Amino acid sequence: MRINIICIGKLKEKYLVDAQAEYIKRLSRFCDVNILELNDEKDDVPDAMEKEGTRILSKIDPKDYVICLAIEGKKLNSDTFSEKITSVFDSSKPVIDFVIGGSLGLSDSVKKRADMLLSFSDMTFPHQLMRIILLEQVYRSFKIANNESYHK
Repeated sequence: MRINIICIGKLKEKYLVDAQAEYIKRLSRFCDVNILELNDEKDDVPDAMEKEGTRILSKIDPKDYVICLAIEGKKLNSDTFSEKITSVFDSSKPVIDFVIGGSLGLSDSVKKRADMLLSFSDMTFPHQLMRIILLEQVYRSFKIANNESYHK
């Protein structure tokens, strides 16, 4: 089992880099986690979102199950999210790609490639912080799936 997190932009703050490393370490007993950081475009570049989308799509294998984080996506509680991850891996899809767009959002071409659009909230979060929230929820989902306790 492998989880790829394909994201636009790099983590700059040490506390976010440390949090990412901690969750990757915790997840290592359940799956391999691969972070693919892609360069972001500046807002004033023509077709910036499409350029980011092309880079994202180049990192996705056609056999992977793709979950894009999008505000218009489906909202799940932690138990249902855990069931979703488990069912994807049980269906002989060995790789889940989570996609986090940059400050511009995700292109339509990336959303169309997605097997699922997932929303964590109607609120907007910085994409760097969203990566940590996603890692925490993935970790929580494995703890739930394995009937292990985890703080609430």
